[in-house]
Amino acid sequence: MYVQPLAYLDPTFLESEEGRPLRILAEYLEPLRRFKAQNIQDTVVFFGSARIHSRENAELALGDLVRRYGVTTDAEIEAVLARGRKAVEWSRYYEEARELAALLTTWSKTIEGPHHRFVVASGGGPGIMEAANRGAQEAGGKTIGLNIKLPFEQGANRFITEGLQFEFHYFFMRKFWFAYLAKALVIFPGGFGTLDEMFEILTLMQTEKLAKQIQIILYGSEYWDPILNLEPMQEWGAISAADPALIQHANTPQEAFTLLEAHLTTHHLVPTTLQEMKAPGIAKTQSGADRRGSGTV
Repeated sequence: MYVQPLAYLDPTFLESEEGRPLRILAEYLEPLRRFKAQNIQDTVVFFGSARIHSRENAELALGDLVRRYGVTTDAEIEAVLARGRKAVEWSRYYEEARELAALLTTWSKTIEGPHHRFVVASGGGPGIMEAANRGAQEAGGKTIGLNIKLPFEQGANRFITEGLQFEFHYFFMRKFWFAYLAKALVIFPGGFGTLDEMFEILTLMQTEKLAKQIQIILYGSEYWDPILNLEPMQEWGAISAADPALIQHANTPQEAFTLLEAHLTTHHLVPTTLQEMKAPGIAKTQSGADRRGSGTV
């Protein structure tokens, strides 16, 4: 005899169109529960390409290519070798993200208090994400991976703290957890996804939707300067003259750490709202009334 399961245990219902609101809510409540259990107050988020490999792996891959093809005049093969050499050059960003995450984690562990502060968080996958989680783990700290199910590239890396690997279906719920716990972002070289994530936070900052100071550090001028020039937007009046100052720049792990330490100490060491003192310390959303100084939400 068939036994009808309870609605909240029925996979057919939960995976249906009608069950979508419950799936969305689950991607808020399930991470909330685990952040509380792990005593995470706030984060520093590292963004960057999933395609950047560690120096060791990039050099091994290039060595395999050289052994396979040797010296050649074939244009297509030379293009493959050139990409291999570029991967070795690009690997510096993996190693520097790893170093910066270790510096930040080592410092954050010295902060006294009941919760884990300024925990390194990433998108949970390979490349720069892996480097950030790896550096934090090597420094002996907790580290978060907000993974997303994608058709390629995105498998969770092995350096995420047990209990802090999250799997999302909905991009907007993943972005919620990036934005509302973060006190700073470090943007390493990346592609469309990296730019999407950066501009999402920039928009929240520009429109004053978050009642907190978020720092954005664009790491690697050699990469970003030819790609991201905001001056024409300013000249055309699409952004204000002050908006480019929302982004700071760094080219070494120590330089980025100095910026982070100063920002986090000045603006976030002592949270300004009761809401952000909790674990997790989800940032208060700011309304027009807040900006006029006459109310809160």
